[in-house]
Amino acid sequence: MAYNLKQINVLDLRTSTGVGVALPFNTPAVFQTVYTTKQQLKYNIINFLLTDKRERIFNPSFGANIRGKVFEQITEDTIDSLDTQIRTGVNQYFPNVVITELTFGGKPDQNLLTIQFSYTISNTGESDNITISLNG
Repeated sequence: MAYNLKQINVLDLRTSTGVGVALPFNTPAVFQTVYTTKQQLKYNIINFLLTDKRERIFNPSFGANIRGKVFEQITEDTIDSLDTQIRTGVNQYFPNVVITELTFGGKPDQNLLTIQFSYTISNTGESDNITISLNG
């Protein structure tokens, strides 16, 4: 009989050791410590989605480049372009993330773009989702 064992990252075994920092930076101590790799992966994906290309020093190809799309006409071509940019970037920078759902919405008259992103971490089987709203 086969068993599906859940893999646990070594960093998650020490509950008192910080793994990274949370977004946004608005706590009294400036940085809020994150203690699990699942939470840190979520914040890393949010950072990727909110970063434009050529914005990160020494890694100019990092970023989903979606802020510029807020001012474009939201059409099927724009949605397809965003979908492709996000999927290829996530596959490149987060190979252990499997996108289960990626939907776009918003209000074109108000330059509002909403992205709902659901994913599964392939080596642990854990799932999570992210919702980002960009307003021009």
